[in-house]
Amino acid sequence: MDYDVIVIGGGLVGVSIAWGLARCGQRVAIVDEGDVANRAARANFGLVWSSSKGLGNAAYSRWSRTSTANWHRLAAELKAETGIDTGFVQSGGFSIRLTPTELERGIASMAKLAGQAGMDAEGTPPLEYEILDQAETRRRLPLVGETVAGAIFSPLDGHANPLRLFAAFHKALQQRGVHYLPHRKTTAIRHRADGFEVAGEGWRLGAGKIVLAAGIGNTALAPMVGLDVPLAPSRGQIIVTERLKPFLSHATGYLRQTDEGSVLIGESKEATIDHQRPRGPITAVLAERAQRTFPLLRDARAVRIWAAFRVVTPDGYPIYEQSERFPGAFAVACHSGVTLAANHALILPRQISAGALSEDLSVFHSRRFHVPAAV
Repeated sequence: MDYDVIVIGGGLVGVSIAWGLARCGQRVAIVDEGDVANRAARANFGLVWSSSKGLGNAAYSRWSRTSTANWHRLAAELKAETGIDTGFVQSGGFSIRLTPTELERGIASMAKLAGQAGMDAEGTPPLEYEILDQAETRRRLPLVGETVAGAIFSPLDGHANPLRLFAAFHKALQQRGVHYLPHRKTTAIRHRADGFEVAGEGWRLGAGKIVLAAGIGNTALAPMVGLDVPLAPSRGQIIVTERLKPFLSHATGYLRQTDEGSVLIGESKEATIDHQRPRGPITAVLAERAQRTFPLLRDARAVRIWAAFRVVTPDGYPIYEQSERFPGAFAVACHSGVTLAANHALILPRQISAGALSEDLSVFHSRRFHVPAAV
C-alpha cells in the first residue's frame, strides 16, 4: 500500500490527527477536497474551553479537561518544531451573565455538571470554577458593563489563534514528510485484503488504515466502510472588529480579544444549513449583547461578519469509532476542534496506530444514536 494511514479531510481535526500519526512513525497522507468544502473552521472561535462542557456526559467533560491540560504541551511542541506561536493563553475564562436569570441558570447548570457521577478519574484535571457576583465581576473585569449581573470563572479555560494553529500543523506536517494532497474529493472507499483504497475523479491511493475527518462530508463517506456519522444542522455567525487597544486578556464564552487586538463576537446557533450568508437579526443580537458586556465596543467598527456550518452530532458530543465490519477504518466527528486539538494530536493517534480505540472512548460510539427508546 502507498501509506500506513490516509486521513480524509484537511481541516483542523484532520491535520491534528495526521501530525500525531506522523509522530508515531506512520507514513501519512491527507486527502482534502479544498476550500470548496463546507469547512467548519470558518465558524471557529478559537476557544480552548472545558469548564462548562459535559452536562449529561461526564466522559466528555473528562475528555475536554484532559485536552485543555494537554494544550500546553501541544503549543510548546508545535513552536519548537515550526517557530510558530499558536497564541495559546490559559489565563482562565469568564462565562458572563447579563441578567440575574442568566446567572441563576448558569449556577444551577454548573452545580448539576459538577455533581454528575463519573466526573473524576485518575489523571483528569478537576473541575474548577467560581461564582462571581456583580461586584466581584467588575473588580476582575473593570470595563465590564454596569448592568452585567455576574459571571462564572474557571482557570481551566483559555483561547488560541486557530489560524496560527492551522499554519503550525501544516508546516510541521511538511517537515515530517506527510503528504498533503488538496483538490481531491473522495467519492469511493473500497476495502482490500491489506487495507483500503481511497479514490476520486482521476486519482486513487491505498493505505492500511483510513481516518474519516471530513466534517460534514463524513455523513456520505462513513457508510462506505460500515460506519454511521449522523450530524445535525447547525450554523453560527461571527463578528470581528477592528484592532483595539488591549482590554481583555481572558476569554469569555462569546467574546474574546486576540493578541493582535481584534475582538471576535459569536454565540449564535441556528438549526439550519440552508446558506452561509449572515442574517441581520442575528448580527444585531450579537452586537447588542457584546455592547452590554463591554460598552467600549459601541465605538468599535466591525470589519467582517460571516456565517458558517458547524459539525454537530444530534446530542452534541463527538463520535470516535472504528468500523466493526472493516477494521482499520476510523471516524472522528466533533464540534470543539480547537479545544480537542491536543487530544487529537497527542492521544488519539497512538490508539489509531495501535489499531484500537481505548475503552474510555467507547461512550462516543455512534451506537448511542440507535438505542431503542424505553417503552
